[in-house]
Amino acid sequence: MYNSLSYKSKQFFWLFIKLSIVFGCAFFIYFKLANNNQLKITDLQLKMTENNLFSFKNCLFLSIFSIFNWFLEIVKWHTLVNFISKISFFTALKQSLAALTTSLITPNRIGEYGAKAMYFDKNIRKKILSLNLIGNLHQLFATCLFGVLGLFYFLNTQQIHLKEYLFSKLLLFVVIIVLGSVFVWKYVLKKQKFLSGFKVVLKLRQHLKINLVAIARYLVFAHQFYFLLFIFKVDVTYVNAISAIASIYLISSFIPMLSLFDAVLKSSVAIFIFSYFKVAELTILTITTLMWILNFVIPAIFGSYFVLTFKPNIAK
Repeated sequence: MYNSLSYKSKQFFWLFIKLSIVFGCAFFIYFKLANNNQLKITDLQLKMTENNLFSFKNCLFLSIFSIFNWFLEIVKWHTLVNFISKISFFTALKQSLAALTTSLITPNRIGEYGAKAMYFDKNIRKKILSLNLIGNLHQLFATCLFGVLGLFYFLNTQQIHLKEYLFSKLLLFVVIIVLGSVFVWKYVLKKQKFLSGFKVVLKLRQHLKINLVAIARYLVFAHQFYFLLFIFKVDVTYVNAISAIASIYLISSFIPMLSLFDAVLKSSVAIFIFSYFKVAELTILTITTLMWILNFVIPAIFGSYFVLTFKPNIAK
């Protein structure tokens, strides 16, 4: 009798958790789109219609960018997990999308770690957390690599003269990134000393493989942003546009934010950066909102199904 009640209680608990995640995510997405003071939904629709966003060619290319973006993220996770536990590509897809849905309502997508770990046995969950951290660090490295180059190019070409103390802070920031990357490589990625109890030792070629996937993914969503600039007829050269995009992702990556409002943060940074190119604020708001919808909202909708169909081991 006790075991039966305990089992039913656990079933109800997990059902409540899953429904809370899905409905919470749906509510905040709706709230973000319907109550956006910066960009009204009618303005968004008008801007998309004016620029023929819904043409077959544009929809096809934007879809390819989004699918390839998430394909590479799933490949990265599939590759990482297979170092310690063999899973199929579809299982990696299911875990990645469910984790995305869960992470949207948590600060800095921290919910992604717990969501992915719950798919595995207790004895390897710590290693799964470690692998997820490694994957995110590689993605952050790609953002820093291109972001620092892009930011310095942007500052130089736009002849932005920083005061001496601001330049010193910027230089210190770059040094911290470089030294931080060396520390991550030497103590976290290579030796895993920092993660005692979560130790996963990967070979150099394995790290290089993950890093190449992370760089490829970065290039995909950066060029999706550029393609949207092209659709909305923004008159900026390719190099200037890419350097501006790299600067946006670098700056926004180091500001703590609830993932669901990541679009708001990137919009604010993007408006500031592209103001130097005399790009209309409404155009940039539309592009950043579309990037959020294409790469987070739509995948999160698919991820909701996998959250609801998740079956935890509640028999133990």
